[in-house]
Amino acid sequence: MFVCGNQACGARWELDEVQIRNEGQGPVFRCPQCGARNHVEARTTRDGSTVYRQVPAKAAEKSPEKPAPKPAPKAPKARSKPAPR
Repeated sequence: MFVCGNQACGARWELDEVQIRNEGQGPVFRCPQCGARNHVEARTTRDGSTVYRQVPAKAAEKSPEKPAPKPAPKAPKARSKPAPR
């Protein structure tokens, strides 16, 4: 059973009532009632069939790669003495 993640909707759907597609951000189903995108995870069982499980949207987002380490702060430049006149 799938539940629409839209707070105002919250409708419940069976697998045969929704279409699961990949819209570029992994498999999702659109709620037939309100059209909200709901993320799912696809798993292949030992017998070769595919099983879908609903996951929270934040868990479905790809985790960002580690940012490059920031370079060490540079020491302030030493002020040179003005040339004598």
